[in-house]
Amino acid sequence: MGLKAGERAPDVTLPSHENQQVPLSTLWRDGPAVLLFFPLAFTSTCTAEMCSVRDDIGSYTGLNANVAAISVDSPFVLKKFREELGAPYTFLSDFNREASTAFGVLRKSPVGPGLLNASDRAAFVVGRDGTIRYAWHETNPGLLPPFDEIKAALSEI
Repeated sequence: MGLKAGERAPDVTLPSHENQQVPLSTLWRDGPAVLLFFPLAFTSTCTAEMCSVRDDIGSYTGLNANVAAISVDSPFVLKKFREELGAPYTFLSDFNREASTAFGVLRKSPVGPGLLNASDRAAFVVGRDGTIRYAWHETNPGLLPPFDEIKAALSEI
């Protein structure tokens, strides 16, 4: 079961697509953060999700939000995925499953043919104080997050 609104967001440090260590708290220090957990790079639904955010990035930045996409892929895979998408936001590698575990979104079942220990699809909006203001967690990897709900939560911060 994933973390819920009102709970503190774990401050896990993850390597970015640029292979820099990024404490999650740096994402919400200057404004709200949107943390998007996704199962695997280069899959159809994950690509659609990341492109939706890319195409609407002005809505997020207009609400002073920092967006970060998080998956269990390596930083090298995420760098290539980000480049191919032309995504202007941060991608973070949860290769060691620390963030997925801490946020309660590590998959219990395979995401594909024997592919274990990926993240479920989940979205968290975290306020500057480190409190989760919005949480959405889905075990069906084929469903996209409710982007309008995410932006509505951001607009209330």
